[in-house]
Amino acid sequence: MSVPVRPLAAALADGPVVLDGGLSNQLAAQGCDLSDPLWSARLLADDPGQIEAAHTAYLRAGARVLITASYQATFEGFARRGLGRAETAELLRRSVRLARRAVERNEVERSAAERDTAGEVHVAASVGPYGAMLADGSEYRGRYGLSVRALERFHRPRIEALAEAGPDALALETVPDTDEAEALLAAAEGTGLPVWLSYTVSGAATRAGQPLAEAFRVAAGRGQVIAVGVNCCDPRDADDAVPLAARVTGKPVVVYPNSGETWDAVARDWRGPGTYDPARAPAWRDSGARLIGGCCRVGPERIAEVARRIAGGVTGATATTGP
Repeated sequence: MSVPVRPLAAALADGPVVLDGGLSNQLAAQGCDLSDPLWSARLLADDPGQIEAAHTAYLRAGARVLITASYQATFEGFARRGLGRAETAELLRRSVRLARRAVERNEVERSAAERDTAGEVHVAASVGPYGAMLADGSEYRGRYGLSVRALERFHRPRIEALAEAGPDALALETVPDTDEAEALLAAAEGTGLPVWLSYTVSGAATRAGQPLAEAFRVAAGRGQVIAVGVNCCDPRDADDAVPLAARVTGKPVVVYPNSGETWDAVARDWRGPGTYDPARAPAWRDSGARLIGGCCRVGPERIAEVARRIAGGVTGATATTGP
């Protein structure tokens, strides 16, 4: 498997790195049915080739960090489908191997000149919140009625299984509140892997209502955390969150918002106009963002545009002219 030479933290020290976009929307574009409560994680068992193909689409768009298909993959979720713990642990490890394999095959297909200019690709194992396992939108509310210790017990086994596959980092993502952030960071401590911590937010607060400055402060002073920021949020909320995260933590910032559309849980469809504009990326970079990509409904075309704008040295002066 293709493993990068430099740690991800070293790559971030050299400048911005392009993340991938939403895995689910790319899988849907490939014709996959994601109506199952396991969402894209179902394909780890049923059709792993589709996941590898989705990773490849983002690699070709210029992504240099791939996030694995393990966001909604949990021991509890797969148990509801009759899978035992050993089988689930193997699926979690498979999510990392699929991303590595996509990188390896993409490198084989590239010319030598392309390989020299493309840069290394890192794999981040996705660790979604407890609410993602519930599959009822709880990740956008937080405050599940569980203690930090209980949340840590939930997250630790899946984090350990993912770590066994040797990702370059753990993406502790779409975190709705500071209690879960504390739990995730505690569960990841023993892995020795670098992590990024990324909240889902609404305005200037976490989904649970805590001020973002307070939430970002959870990551300050923790050496294992190589980046902190926001994802799965409105792109306009990211504009203020990026400089705040940089100021509060002194760390590189990670930012990957949604398309800006709103999910209608009753109709199970997206509503409203998309507001994700790759022109925002240079402003995010200038405010301290070093991992820049997209989440739900942000596909390869827009990630390719982000890569072009970041690589082209475009300034952030016009980056907030979008909706």
